Amino acid sequence: MSGRKRAVRNPLRKRYPRELRTDFGKYLVIFLLMVLSISEISGFLVADGSMMEAYEESFEKYQVEDGNFTVESKLKERQLAAVRQLGTSVWPLFFSDRALTNNSTMRFFAVRDEVDLACLMDGAMPQGRDEIAIDRMYADNNGLKVGDTLQVSEEFAANHDGKLRVSGLVALSDYSTMFESNNDTMFDAKQFGVGVISKELFSELDPDILTWRYAWRYDDPPADEAEEDTRSQDFVKELAGIVHLTDYIPRYQNQAIKFTGEDMGSDRSMMTIFLYIIIVIIAFVFAVTISNTIMKESAVIGTLRATGYTEGELIRHYMMMPVIITLISALIGNVLGYTVLKKFNADLYYNSYSLPTYVTRWNADAFVETTIIPLIMMVVINWWILWRRLKLTPLQFLRRDLRRRKNRKALPLSRHIPFFSRFRIRIMIQNMSNYIVLAVGILFANFLLMFGLMLPDVLDNYMKALPDNMFCNYQYVLQIPAGALTEDRKVESLITMLMFQNAVETENEDAEKFSAYSLHTVPTEGFKDEDILLYGVETDTRYLSVEIQPGEVYVSRAYAEKWKLQPGDSIALKERYEDTTYDFTVTGIYPYDGALTVFLEREDLNAIFDLGEGTFSGYFSDTPVTDINEKYIGQMIDFEALSKVSRQLTISMGGMMVLVDAFAIIIFMILIYLMSKIIIEKNAASISMTKILGYRTGEIGRLYIMVTSILVIAMMALSIPLESIGLQWVFREMLRAEMTGWIPFVISNSVYVKMMMYGVGTYVVVAVLEYWKLGKVPMDEALKNVE
Repeated sequence: MSGRKRAVRNPLRKRYPRELRTDFGKYLVIFLLMVLSISEISGFLVADGSMMEAYEESFEKYQVEDGNFTVESKLKERQLAAVRQLGTSVWPLFFSDRALTNNSTMRFFAVRDEVDLACLMDGAMPQGRDEIAIDRMYADNNGLKVGDTLQVSEEFAANHDGKLRVSGLVALSDYSTMFESNNDTMFDAKQFGVGVISKELFSELDPDILTWRYAWRYDDPPADEAEEDTRSQDFVKELAGIVHLTDYIPRYQNQAIKFTGEDMGSDRSMMTIFLYIIIVIIAFVFAVTISNTIMKESAVIGTLRATGYTEGELIRHYMMMPVIITLISALIGNVLGYTVLKKFNADLYYNSYSLPTYVTRWNADAFVETTIIPLIMMVVINWWILWRRLKLTPLQFLRRDLRRRKNRKALPLSRHIPFFSRFRIRIMIQNMSNYIVLAVGILFANFLLMFGLMLPDVLDNYMKALPDNMFCNYQYVLQIPAGALTEDRKVESLITMLMFQNAVETENEDAEKFSAYSLHTVPTEGFKDEDILLYGVETDTRYLSVEIQPGEVYVSRAYAEKWKLQPGDSIALKERYEDTTYDFTVTGIYPYDGALTVFLEREDLNAIFDLGEGTFSGYFSDTPVTDINEKYIGQMIDFEALSKVSRQLTISMGGMMVLVDAFAIIIFMILIYLMSKIIIEKNAASISMTKILGYRTGEIGRLYIMVTSILVIAMMALSIPLESIGLQWVFREMLRAEMTGWIPFVISNSVYVKMMMYGVGTYVVVAVLEYWKLGKVPMDEALKNVE
């Protein structure tokens, strides 16, 4: 009974609807900001979690290989039997790369029945000789659909004109990411795709254009990646005694399979931190709002305290609105996340990766991270602010004396300062806490905006600078090195060697021989492991701007920037599948951003790796080399190959960057609106008095809105260099940890100009709203609470 009487006579609960009506605009924008943030993060986490589960389940569901190896020719049955004796099951996974008339490359496989199965996304699997099922993402990027026609631009098969009808769209389980080569810096789902054709048609392909690849699965699967690594190293040693390997890729090192899972996992923590930053900012916005409410209602609070209300009861009362708003926002945000935003975020992943069909899964972690944790953060931050503000005595509240320091004095200002300037300085000092929160919000919003504007600009600058940084237009890397005859040359006979030697000679006068060798970075914390290509060049080479003398070692500028190398530093590189390590001392840095490379004198490189005197691995040339059969060329590196990083990132992240820009502008606008509104409400009595004294709304705006305008523009200008430094560090660490290769961080001045234009333009909209708000302040406000 007593509890019910207490509820009836408690006047505080009746204030919630009135408070909501009075500050509806403020609570609405906070609500919208929180719903927008939570729904996006919730949708992302749900899509990410559901797709991660689908991705992980695909390894067994689609019988994904434990690795693959490539040989020079089709294995004999006795060799396959010997490989199976090593505790593995082995399947042929032959393919042929052919150019299409749309200037892209298609990798043709036969329909799979036992390993690396395909997930059919649309249409049907190929049945006849003129049908093909192609990768869904490649189809999206090239505007293709079921029923369209692909045309191979060169001889394809006997009695076949190379015209193929798309019968279906698929996701191959061993190509969730479109890496044409495992050594590529970035995948390219526009210029490279995979497809499956009928076994009948595949059997008619010329064997000379096939790559002889085999996939294996362990009979006894390894328990974890550490055991997988050990098993893989043992397996390759035994395998090398049975077959001659030209390539060997265990699953855990296969970028086409593993890149997707690693990338999706890394995005999760970044997006969660992003949400928490927004919640902290909103919590402090609430705290500032509540502090101003306490100042405005200090006499009421003093009366309540004097009549018996405890400090805890008042804290719970003033915390109620932030908690209710947060809870409702979280619940609505989660509903939107599981419905609308889930599909949006899933589509972002489908724009980048060739993933199988997924089923939405309930994500308990997403609910905790988007509802429980934000609610706890809101409660803790507001409780701490309120606890500090409400520790004063009832008498202090009644007297409106809320200063914690009794000896604070007004900052003396010179009489020589114009009146309006002195007034503005006073406004700025009195509202310092509000402006601090605003500064933090602007810093965060501008960081997001710079990130959204920066990435397209960095990629554009990279593309523009790439032709000037290339030391030749074409690099041809042979399937195997050619040149001197040594005992351990990886050829079957002297006759084969001589035939190959003659076949890879060219009459192109632009062609200059180089030798090459691939090493692997030593595992280093904070860096993604990657292959480093070592070039052996002629001392008097035409294609490099420096003469590399015997004993000298130059590294590319991309390598130096990523690993922070200087002349005189030492680098350690190792054989990819062995423990053998090589140490080099950097002589100089060569201005080349296309790849992470090392340059030595050619005979030096041949001697270090025992390749044999006179050995060469390929050609540099400014014109195409056309007199060497394609089957002898392992890789051709040109502008298209080097630009795939920029091209794919633009495709994958272009839509996301637009979203980031829009979100940053919305945060910026909402924070400025809230802080400006709070400042006007806090100074309502002073504004009312100036109206009584005859000042017009325009003149009052020069006092109050001008202060905020000056500070906002100053904050934006000061934040830009800080954010540029911070973003450069974030970009560097992101590339080091998550990507092979390197993209120079170069931002053009146009990005800074755009940031200021967006910021000022957004603020003008808010300033117009606040000017209208100034006109609504009544003159009788100055007569209230007069002591």
